[in-house]
Amino acid sequence: MARDPAVILFGLDVDDPKAIQGTTRGLVEKFGPQRVFGTPLSEDAMTGAAIGMALAGLRPIHVHIRMDFLMLAMNQLINVAAKSRYMYGGKVALPLVVRSMIGKSWGQGAQHSQALHSFFMHVPGLKVVAPATPYDAKGCLIAAVRDPNPVLYVEHRLLHFQKGPVPEASYQVAPGKARVTAVGRDVTLVGISYMQVECLRAQRYLEEAGIQAEVIDPIWLSPLDIDTITASVRKTGRLLVVDNGWPCCGAGAEIITQVIERLQGKREVRVQRLGFAPVTCPTTPALEDLFYPNGRTIAGAAHDLVAGVATGWMPTERPALASIEFKGPF
Repeated sequence: MARDPAVILFGLDVDDPKAIQGTTRGLVEKFGPQRVFGTPLSEDAMTGAAIGMALAGLRPIHVHIRMDFLMLAMNQLINVAAKSRYMYGGKVALPLVVRSMIGKSWGQGAQHSQALHSFFMHVPGLKVVAPATPYDAKGCLIAAVRDPNPVLYVEHRLLHFQKGPVPEASYQVAPGKARVTAVGRDVTLVGISYMQVECLRAQRYLEEAGIQAEVIDPIWLSPLDIDTITASVRKTGRLLVVDNGWPCCGAGAEIITQVIERLQGKREVRVQRLGFAPVTCPTTPALEDLFYPNGRTIAGAAHDLVAGVATGWMPTERPALASIEFKGPF
């Protein structure tokens, strides 16, 4: 924002003292209420305003604190934002970033826990990114802001508590490039958003069973770096995609399909996808724990994939690999 006065930030509770889990803290004081401001609870209208700002030459960052209610702005995003550049023959740019939060814990329940990124992967004209590390969070956000097309920036609440090295200097994590986060030879684990954290936990559990898992963070879901994933599966012969959403018609299904299309007739592979249980998300902690994949269940599924049969193996939980928890509503 200091570099480009056209960048503005707005959305529900952007100027709240909790500052969207600290991500907007101090920005009103630094850049003023004309560039950083809260909005009414009207997703459709505010998204339409953001699109108008982008068409007029600004670079808006619109914060939706819960992806569940991004559904109220689907017409604006799908029929206007995603299509304007094409409909005007490439003569207009629409540099809009939509920050949208997803996540588990704290009893989020049926209407505050959904991860619907796969809906937006389906639509040409939209980019979708789901960073899982502090380094990628900064680099992807800068890349999204500088992109001339609309970008859905997916943030998992638990990842706001992650710590890691982040350079002070400006840098971009370019669209369409995945990252191998652990090298292995026996099975490929692809973890989307927060499930990247759980896949890395699973990788360490699998080491105890003598299985070397290669872990990949796709980072950008659209455009998707299928080449990096395919190269890994060509080596391991096994692919387990762990999505932070329901498996049916999800990102995991798309990744598996594209890998099989590239390797069929060239390499025999075993594939599986994991995600939310095929029910509405429960609120009680005991049931919520069964709803989401975790490091242990991922490791168990990967173990069976390597064995080729259901073994029933499940690692013993270690405190060092226990999950972190979301501590507040915003």
